[in-house]
Amino acid sequence: MQFFALLTRNTEKFSDADFAPLLPGEAEQRRTLYAEGAVRQVWNRGDVPGSGMMFEAGSDADVRGHLATLPLVKAGMMDIAAIVPLNPYPGFGPKR
Repeated sequence: MQFFALLTRNTEKFSDADFAPLLPGEAEQRRTLYAEGAVRQVWNRGDVPGSGMMFEAGSDADVRGHLATLPLVKAGMMDIAAIVPLNPYPGFGPKR
């Protein structure tokens, strides 16, 4: 099943200088999750600092477990704004 996770940087408590040392490890862990097949795509948000991540997982709890491995989430610097389960869109199926 696919899930979309919407993440927001906690910029009210942390400055860009606070985030900087954790960013290389954050990128590396996201690459690891991608290589493992847990993450399908990652986007930077265009509205606020943060990202969107498409997951392939069995449950919401699995997604939360993957997100918990990210350094910014571990440090309380990235908030999970939403985890949305996605169902296939039936409009592209066979015509009847």
